[in-house]
Amino acid sequence: MAFYFVQFLTGLASAASLFLVASGLSIIFGVTRIVNFAHGAFYMLGAYVAFTLTERFSGALGFWGGIVVAALIVAIIGVLVEMVLLRRIYHAPELFQLLATFGLTLMVQDIVVMIWGPDDLLGRRAPGFKGAVDFFGQNIPSYDLFLIALCPIVLGILWLLFQRTRWGVLVRAATQDRDMVAALGVNQKWLFTSVFALGVFLAALGGALQIPRDAVHHALDLRIIVEVFVVVVIGGLGSIIGAFVAAVLVSELNAFGILIFPKISIILVFLVMAVVLIVRPWGLFGKPEAAARRTPGLTVTPWRPLTSGERLMSLGALVLAAMMPLFAGNYALTVGSEIAIFVIFAASLHFLMSVGGLASFGHAAYFGLGAYGVAFLAKAAGLPMIVSLLLGPVLGLLGAAIFGFFAVQLSGVYFAMLTLAFAQIVWSIAFQWVEVTGGDNGILGVWPERWAASPANFYWLSLGITALVVTVLRVMVFSPFGFALRATRDSPLRSEAIGINGKRVQWTAFVISGTVAGIGGALFAYLKGSVFPDSVGISLSVDALVMVLLGGVETVSGAVIGAIVFKAANIWLVSQTDLSKLVLGGFIVLMVVAFPKGIVGTLETIRNRRRSADTKSALATSRIEVAE
Repeated sequence: MAFYFVQFLTGLASAASLFLVASGLSIIFGVTRIVNFAHGAFYMLGAYVAFTLTERFSGALGFWGGIVVAALIVAIIGVLVEMVLLRRIYHAPELFQLLATFGLTLMVQDIVVMIWGPDDLLGRRAPGFKGAVDFFGQNIPSYDLFLIALCPIVLGILWLLFQRTRWGVLVRAATQDRDMVAALGVNQKWLFTSVFALGVFLAALGGALQIPRDAVHHALDLRIIVEVFVVVVIGGLGSIIGAFVAAVLVSELNAFGILIFPKISIILVFLVMAVVLIVRPWGLFGKPEAAARRTPGLTVTPWRPLTSGERLMSLGALVLAAMMPLFAGNYALTVGSEIAIFVIFAASLHFLMSVGGLASFGHAAYFGLGAYGVAFLAKAAGLPMIVSLLLGPVLGLLGAAIFGFFAVQLSGVYFAMLTLAFAQIVWSIAFQWVEVTGGDNGILGVWPERWAASPANFYWLSLGITALVVTVLRVMVFSPFGFALRATRDSPLRSEAIGINGKRVQWTAFVISGTVAGIGGALFAYLKGSVFPDSVGISLSVDALVMVLLGGVETVSGAVIGAIVFKAANIWLVSQTDLSKLVLGGFIVLMVVAFPKGIVGTLETIRNRRRSADTKSALATSRIEVAE
């Protein structure tokens, strides 16, 4: 019994830091609606800056002074980020905000390595809390007891701040209805800045307080951000009490899950998140939003089929790509095969986002399921490559059919968070079910047969399947099913009034998208010769979002260009510089700020403006001639 009590206290100590970070994200998300993927980066910066201040300036600041000053420094950095970057995209769709903050996260990862190096850093013990307290024969670090006591104190301070001050009233009002707060004459610009500063301060404080417990390393951001998203969604957007309860719940599940349910310990928190989203989408302590913002789709110019000239250009580009093995080496062909595979992956997500208006944050689940499906068939069953390629994506189809049934019941950010939960469940199973998936060791030896083993032949196979998949998806866009899906996206009530079953149409689109992603994953398994849990990880899901938004979500073919540019740039940068994340992140941020319509969308806008200018010029000329 004493052991379980100590384990409970350990969970409470972990909940303290998680609560600090999650409460900051909840406040920011609830007020500004910024999907701040960079919140984990501020947590990591807080830990690094606190390490430096407590090690090099301990004489001047002391340990606790270094902790507080580190959080303040990172909060100032957060204010600069908000003023320089986020203010420009507050009115952009949530997905563009996600893309910008993801780019910022990539930049911070390389910056911390430049400043502090790649090695783990071990912080010093907190003064006065270096020992342990005996509980019935079990030792509890005294610092853990300090964190347990600190958590309700911070909660009380935040409660007083939001319930007993005018600023807190404005923040709570903005969480429920930002437009009404603006109509009352409140300066939203500075309200958002102050909220962002507080949220970043809490995140940095949570990171700084962890240096006596954990090593500081450059992967802290991604490790914490997933759990923080889980806590915020379970607790409810904008609810500090919800963040506190959810942080305790998640931390205790992590603490006891490994003891009681060792086989599914990683899955538990995501199962709870999925159940909460299905039963109560706005969280345990949250409230329904006043007005949901729609996922970005085409809203200005109606889509049109390709003109004859555009068809010829597309066919010419495909022919040129097919001729690549005649002059390219094996490395270039392998890179070309990988780019073609990710075109399939990006096109599958783009179909769901642009036509269906559904933004999946966990689309890598179906990509990875397709890869594992091929690995199971090829290695365990010993089936031929063609049969495995045909049947492997069925696993992605089944996953999309099951998860999609629940996901399409929600919309907006809640839909996105539920897809993230399902993807993490798949990742957890792949990571922990070692007997079947190989766990972290993966499944090795998934090599193509002799007829497709050469880089040239595999490249032609990948290119052919990619061309077929993109063509089929484009045909679907302009099919009756595509029009029904777009009608459901643009006006659910009107589409229902004319007899369209919106949920069934969206579910069908989800299954189609997941199946296509599974096709990409099946090819990827043969390209790499192995399958690992990373194939279903959150990083790959975010990569897919980056490709779609980079190409242009409001276009029909943007995913193709976005995938080609992103993967080619990523592969090239990795081979050319150790700061590839910094360069790529900066490029992503620049694209969001300067070219929010993406590459294809920007080119189409320029072309439309030229056409409009030519038309106006022709009209002006004709009027002059008539006047003469």
